[in-house]
Amino acid sequence: AVAGARRAPALAAAMSVFVTRRIPAEGLRVLSQASGCRVQQWDSEEPVPRTELLAGVAGARGLLCLLSDRIDREVLDAAGPGLKVISTLSVGFDHLALDEIKKRGIRVGYTPDVLTDATAELSVALLLSTCRRLPEAAEQVKSGGWTTWKPLWMCGYGLSDSTVGIIGLGRIGQAVARRLKPFGVRKFLYTGSGPKPESAAEFGAEFVPLTRLAEESDFVVVTCALTPATQGMCNKDFFGRMKKTSVFVNTSRGAVVNQEDLYDALTSGQIAAAGLDVTTPEPLPTDHPLLSLKNCVILPHIGSATYATRSTMAVLAANNLLAGLRGEPMPHELKL
Repeated sequence: AVAGARRAPALAAAMSVFVTRRIPAEGLRVLSQASGCRVQQWDSEEPVPRTELLAGVAGARGLLCLLSDRIDREVLDAAGPGLKVISTLSVGFDHLALDEIKKRGIRVGYTPDVLTDATAELSVALLLSTCRRLPEAAEQVKSGGWTTWKPLWMCGYGLSDSTVGIIGLGRIGQAVARRLKPFGVRKFLYTGSGPKPESAAEFGAEFVPLTRLAEESDFVVVTCALTPATQGMCNKDFFGRMKKTSVFVNTSRGAVVNQEDLYDALTSGQIAAAGLDVTTPEPLPTDHPLLSLKNCVILPHIGSATYATRSTMAVLAANNLLAGLRGEPMPHELKL
């Protein structure tokens, strides 16, 4: 546990917070140095055990959690009626029982915008690694498979003169398109809850139904939020409409994809390759069938993993929490 400055007991109670993981020092420093804030923390790189989470949140006024923490009715009941603010160190919030949180009048902070660039960079890196078979090629160098230059060996697919389909043209989707445009992409397609003409104008992107995006895209990049409408949307029908030479990349949430259908599409040659930074579950079991495929590149959910981004996220999450506890406007509040 990390103890911050202590004032009168009533003020300390009003500013008691539980942090569910070891976070970047800059964020913890913001909390610890806040006047009257009393911090209890699960000080580990590993997720807080459920029993420790339920015990730690008991009596807390504020909770700073991660996307891997399931904040449901059981946690809210354990916290008690004194819990006033939840701040998640993530842009996603599908791990939060929002209906129950809203019912109890708890405010929620999150960290959009600050991880947009890092996640977009990772999305492009994953796309290039997958379509140009970089992990597979690097392994051939290590294993002795590289014997000489061969005209057709390790050939992949290039972005020049291609059609890129983006599922979810939000902040991250736009940042991905902005980075891919200089590669000579011929056309951008996008789909989502509705057209975004102002955002799409920068890339000349066309709003199309999901089915058409699947049929016409050489590369599909998923950057949408996980909602009831998007859960499992990339399924057998979706992959069946894609070109046999197309490459699929997901950096949003694992549950957007039906992984069994993706495995079938990759093994049958229905699509050429896939790159995933998110899976269901996380971590993916080491014996999962997808990990046996050479044409599937899987990363351990590192979209926002730059030192600067994670530090900024931690500070923002801390400031969201403190503002909520003080009854002030949060830098980034999720409107419930």
